[in-house]
Amino acid sequence: MPLMMKQVRRIRGLAGLLCCAFGMLLALTAPAGAQQLVDAGKEGDGSGGLAFVLMVVMVVAIGGSLFFMDHVRRNRLPQDEDQ
Repeated sequence: MPLMMKQVRRIRGLAGLLCCAFGMLLALTAPAGAQQLVDAGKEGDGSGGLAFVLMVVMVVAIGGSLFFMDHVRRNRLPQDEDQ
């Protein structure tokens, strides 16, 4: 039975390695397909405002995710009983 468990672990490790390799391949090819979704360089049509709003949304999303990760980390730390 232990021999079978070793084989299952090897297969699981190989599957994980293949998934990581596939993810890296996708990450490397993604910039080739990137396109400019918002053109902020046009003069006079207000497209710079849309680019600014989208940048603010991105900054707020990143800040919110950092706040959430810190909140989760603090909740998992052992709490002092004297406080």
